[in-house]
Amino acid sequence: MNATIDRIKLTFLGLFVAACAAIFGYHYFYVWPKQRCEAHGDWWDDEDRVCAVPMPIWSFTHRMPGEAKAPAPAAAKPKAPQALKAQPKP
Repeated sequence: MNATIDRIKLTFLGLFVAACAAIFGYHYFYVWPKQRCEAHGDWWDDEDRVCAVPMPIWSFTHRMPGEAKAPAPAAAKPKAPQALKAQPKP
């Protein structure tokens, strides 16, 4: 009977150590990188597990926030094709 109890005791101890290692691994690879990224003010992408730097929209439009949109230049209107008149044959 003592051998059975010792075997069960070691089995549960092994399962406990494996569960602790799995939880530590999850935190090491998923939780802690996300917290580090967000602490720096960056964005965390869960799907690709990438820490990305947010890009402000003015870096693409070259307009500062609150600046009015520049009016579009007036485009030249295309001339309508002139209708060809049929010439009578002599």
